[in-house]
Amino acid sequence: MFQYAIHRFKLFGVTALVATTGFLSGCGGGSDSPSEQSLSTTTTTAAAPLGNIVEVAKADPRFSILVEAVVAADLGATLSGAGPFTLFAPTNDAFVALLGELNLSKDQLLANKTLLTSVLTYHVLPAKVNKAQVVAGVANTTVQGGIFKIDAVGSDLVITDGRNRSAKIIQADIPAANGVIHVIDKVLLPANKNLLDTASALPQFSTLVEVIGAANLTGTLNGAGPFTVFAPTNDAFAALFVELRITKAEAIANPTLLAKVLTYHVLPGRVLKAEIPVNTPLKTLQGSTLKIDAGLVITDQLGRKSQITATDVLASNGVIHVIDKVISPLP
Repeated sequence: MFQYAIHRFKLFGVTALVATTGFLSGCGGGSDSPSEQSLSTTTTTAAAPLGNIVEVAKADPRFSILVEAVVAADLGATLSGAGPFTLFAPTNDAFVALLGELNLSKDQLLANKTLLTSVLTYHVLPAKVNKAQVVAGVANTTVQGGIFKIDAVGSDLVITDGRNRSAKIIQADIPAANGVIHVIDKVLLPANKNLLDTASALPQFSTLVEVIGAANLTGTLNGAGPFTVFAPTNDAFAALFVELRITKAEAIANPTLLAKVLTYHVLPGRVLKAEIPVNTPLKTLQGSTLKIDAGLVITDQLGRKSQITATDVLASNGVIHVIDKVISPLP
């Protein structure tokens, strides 16, 4: 499972020696006085040195488009450097599928150096991380700066990228002199939507988006963050209005109250499901705390309960967890 500190690049080198031993025996004969001689020889040869990540990729026909892209983005020297690096390497088939998804030709993709650089560096971790070091569900920060997570799904390791697309690791731990390569079946893409844009694209959050605007919090959730948003669905807001005996229009007419309630749904930091500190008070952007138990049930300041029903919707400036009830700080 993948867990590592990503703050600097370290020098990594690999050498190997293979020893082979042959034993030759010679026997002289013809008399009762034995005349035996034995000769033992040992020959030591150096194995071919491992190539760097780019050299290993060039030697594998599955990665010919990847290598073309690395050259077009002028990243060859970087990925040939000391590292260490972990490269999640898409196959040729993965790149062909991406071209269809983006409606681009290969020439158009290779000509877009800005896009190529962003996408390719998103496939690289600035540390050597073998399969055995994977930690499921945590945020992995790439050389590009964005994050993705890796989960164990049955016997597979599945990556969720910044656009909430999935890719499977189909071969792990291909060694290189400056790191390791894992083969993936889909090209990863960094996030291209922030929290508010992500919520706006999902119909179950239309009321949430509307009240965020009414509370003048659009600028906040469009900010750098990162943030964790516990996002109530439309049904959750409808239940709240019944509980408070108010209409949505009446709620929208009170932006001060809305801002207090909505900022209580936001943590100042990115916390994925696997990283939630269970039964620990978590301070919200509003200032009050909430707690989350092992069953992913939130207890708010009024003792009310809300279930997290979906987790880890990734965005460029944080993560969204879906909840079934609007939570509230103290009055």
